[in-house]
Amino acid sequence: MQTEYDPRAVEAAAQRDWEENHSFRAVEDPTREKFYCLSMFPYPSGRLHMGHVRNYTIGDVIARYQRMQGKNVLQPMGWDAFGLPAENAAIKQGIPPSRWTRANVAYMKGQLKQLGFGYDWERELATCDPDYYRWEQWLFTRLMQKGLAYRASATVNWDPIDQTVLANEQVIDGKGWRSGAPVEKREIEQWFLRITDYAQELLDATEGLDGWPEQVRTMQRNWIGRSEGVYMKFGIQGRDDVLGIYTTRPDTLMGVTYVAVAAEHPLARDTAKHDPALAAFIDECRMGGTSEAELETMEKKGYRLGLDALHPVTGEPVPMFAANFVLMGYGTGAIMAVPAHDQRDWEFAERYDIPKKQVIVAADGGACGIDAGAYIDKGVLVESGPFTGLSSEQAFTAIADWLSRHDKGEKRVNFRLRDWGVSRQRYWGCPIPVVHTADGELYAETELPVRLPEDVVVDGSGSPLSKISAFSQLPGGAVRETDTFDTFFESSWYYARFCCTDCNDAMLDQRANYWLPVDQYIGGIEHAVLHLLYARFFHRLMRDEGLLNCDEPFANLLTQGMVVAETWYREDADGRKRWFNPSEVEAVRDDKGKLLSAVLQSDG
Repeated sequence: MQTEYDPRAVEAAAQRDWEENHSFRAVEDPTREKFYCLSMFPYPSGRLHMGHVRNYTIGDVIARYQRMQGKNVLQPMGWDAFGLPAENAAIKQGIPPSRWTRANVAYMKGQLKQLGFGYDWERELATCDPDYYRWEQWLFTRLMQKGLAYRASATVNWDPIDQTVLANEQVIDGKGWRSGAPVEKREIEQWFLRITDYAQELLDATEGLDGWPEQVRTMQRNWIGRSEGVYMKFGIQGRDDVLGIYTTRPDTLMGVTYVAVAAEHPLARDTAKHDPALAAFIDECRMGGTSEAELETMEKKGYRLGLDALHPVTGEPVPMFAANFVLMGYGTGAIMAVPAHDQRDWEFAERYDIPKKQVIVAADGGACGIDAGAYIDKGVLVESGPFTGLSSEQAFTAIADWLSRHDKGEKRVNFRLRDWGVSRQRYWGCPIPVVHTADGELYAETELPVRLPEDVVVDGSGSPLSKISAFSQLPGGAVRETDTFDTFFESSWYYARFCCTDCNDAMLDQRANYWLPVDQYIGGIEHAVLHLLYARFFHRLMRDEGLLNCDEPFANLLTQGMVVAETWYREDADGRKRWFNPSEVEAVRDDKGKLLSAVLQSDG
């Protein structure tokens, strides 16, 4: 009899017994109540950290408890294996990303097994395997046929030295992380999915997600951002053009004193052909940010176009500006500016000495001056012609009706949500299954999977796949698409593939309808408006393809919080931080725990 507890021996024996007896194998059984427990699968970064351990321990406790209740439990594990970090690490080490990724998968799988989690390893998948990504390629071709996948121009971060597109996190202080060159904004052709076609359904269905944290549901509602407003047409003096503008505050229409368009707007570009100073301003705007957060904090700048828009009600001319705070990709790329009732418009008007016309006052007669800032509340209309005396709510309808009768506008529902740009100018991702013919036509590949060449060493410049002629060049002058899918594409449907990983002739089979929806999903709240929203969208795409018979992927969601621990970084000469695992660092502390020195082990 052993007198001491040897955890290594005991755990190894238990794990060996589980493996030999397939203790955690999940088999469909219609006579038993099922329970699908899933923790968000990891990116194979090289080593597990305590955040992984916390997340997967929670999932394992839930799965084991449900199994003890007699339920038929599925708890799988796999690898979110594509992505930019693998490319960056491979560039640094001079090896193919596939080799780096698969080595990490092997090591981290060993760590997970040592931790003793009850996974059905027979269902393991990795998103970089052709047997996995062939089916998302197949679905993409179906979406092309339905018009739900399309190609259009989009603004990206462009490194002029490396001749490549940069992710936002690769732009450091306005410069490319590798080349150090000032980053430009460039319009290139991208692939999109029409998630906006599902915006209302996604929004309505959040009300039924009773097993989700209210915070996550609120974040999704805000991200989808349904608004009711009015689309109106401004004429342009001396031209036949019509400028479309959407606003949620039509009650302020009579206070418009200028109109602003994005620097990339066709009107601005056309005017810039004969105005070098405007062309220079547009170039300056190309160097700025493209996110809403960046626009909120940047200095508001504009350039007078020398054109006047015509007010849709009065016909009076109002000056037009190109402005750096208006994005071409949002709405119509143009705004009506009401400095008296919008703070951003007020600040811009102050800078460029533009008049402010107050047309809303407080209904209760309270203070509502505009000398120190805009009055942004609703109230009663003044100085508004036929709409004077109406409340803001009454004016919304009255102005919309007037515009509709005069063919100058209409009520519209708008969404903040934009269509999902799914193409990336990267190597380590799923190839987009499209061919460009010599005469400019596009068609979907039928021989799937389109395999990603794996024995490739990337250097971070240009488009790696376009440099591989065996991949990109096809007979008759045709060229294969060299963009790859956004990695959220893979993680948007992996939960469903876990139900039938051995299905070789379809994306999913009927086993998916047995297991889905996932009964308990566990992961970080940082995924609230990207992964979790995309997965809900993708689930509907698969449902509408006849692959699934339920509407939502995850019945219950647990956002487990984050584990915070000390880690280490070093600043490079360009100020960029490189992070290191604590196991790579030798730290010396005094007897009170105060850090005295830290040395990277590889430095010797």
